[in-house]
Amino acid sequence: MSKKLKILLLEDDEILAQTMVQILEQENYAVTLVSDGEEVLEYTYDNKYDLYLFDVNVPLLDGMETLRLLREAQDSTPTFFITAKIDIKSTLKGFDYGCDDYIKKPFDLDELLARIQATLKRKNPVVQYKDITFDLLESRVLKDNTEVTLGSVEKDIFSLLIRNIGMTVDKSSFFDCMNRPSEPALRVLISKLKKVLDLEISNIKGIGYRLEKL
Repeated sequence: MSKKLKILLLEDDEILAQTMVQILEQENYAVTLVSDGEEVLEYTYDNKYDLYLFDVNVPLLDGMETLRLLREAQDSTPTFFITAKIDIKSTLKGFDYGCDDYIKKPFDLDELLARIQATLKRKNPVVQYKDITFDLLESRVLKDNTEVTLGSVEKDIFSLLIRNIGMTVDKSSFFDCMNRPSEPALRVLISKLKKVLDLEISNIKGIGYRLEKL
């Protein structure tokens, strides 16, 4: 199974929140649920997400103000606002703050899933490296236009490397992808990727690995 895309859900309606978490997790998303904007700022300080779903009317710090602060901090994560009322003034304000879409309550969950997938496809294009194409959303690896079969851990490690071309990825990040993390096991996985995909991967001693820029 490919590495799950991570969603941060800001919703203080307990019943709706649990329903959304259940549906999203069934679709293989990893969901973190918070109930106020201040929690969002705490979680985003240490974690990176692929999508934010923010209810507008929540305690302490509302969804719009939360997004405004994140955008000021150069956080460009795709964001949907969830709200029971959408008027032109609020809509314009939300887009001005940097949201990507609105979902009006009550909403159809199939529509929400379709919008999420469409947005993530736009925000997660394919990455090209030599003769390799990597579809970030579908987690498909192609070499010379032929799909390469990789194990789930190998694919997750490759994803880390190709998302960070020219940058050293810390060993701990690779270990998070592994069932039984160890330096020897990581070396074996990196070696296999180098051979199968003909990658230029450098070992930065004591730190991690880097997929070199072309």
